[in-house]
Amino acid sequence: MKYSAIITDIEGTTSRISFVTDVLFPYAATELPAFIQAQQHNEAVATQLQACRNLMQQPSASLAQINEQLQQWIAQDAKVTPLKALQGMVWQHGYQSGAFTGHVYADAAAQLHHWHNSGIKLYVYSSGSVQAQQLLFQHSDAGDLTPLFSGYFDTQIGAKRDISSYAAIVQQLQLPPKQILFLSDVTAELDAAAPLGIDTVQLIREGQTAGSHKVASDFYQVLEQ
Repeated sequence: MKYSAIITDIEGTTSRISFVTDVLFPYAATELPAFIQAQQHNEAVATQLQACRNLMQQPSASLAQINEQLQQWIAQDAKVTPLKALQGMVWQHGYQSGAFTGHVYADAAAQLHHWHNSGIKLYVYSSGSVQAQQLLFQHSDAGDLTPLFSGYFDTQIGAKRDISSYAAIVQQLQLPPKQILFLSDVTAELDAAAPLGIDTVQLIREGQTAGSHKVASDFYQVLEQ
């Protein structure tokens, strides 16, 4: 089938899960306190700090209290939008300083180039903020891959296990669902997309349990399904 658009997850799909847990999360946990202290009056940072206070239900929470909550959310891998936004700001410095590069599987990089060159529109949908997504692909092991993508989605559009999130994405793409393919390693995310008529393929890279969806062990196998 000829797809007009392919939407891809990141962790466990284009990139190693361990890159986030072993590189990005520890870096953010270490750097966030000083970053928040130094940038608290920056409008973008202040907005996210206020969002943290709202979620904490503590309108007067201090920076120390916010940081304590952020550290808890990091430890829990919580899908909390202000945390993801603040992490993205901290990771920007890490990428730009050369502290690390974004891990992308070689097969993913090669096929993303191939699909783009074939006229397929490429999108990312990840729980990480749009900024974090763009940073990873801009500073990836395979160079700057951002020119390959037509758009990015994060939890601002909705949770990845909610069917309404995929309905909102379909509406934005202005395409029939059957012309869209969604790639993820998480069965529950694919389960949310499939009822809309979106085609799905589950990436089984790191021993994930297969669900009822078509499976591929790498990106070369995706369109063979």
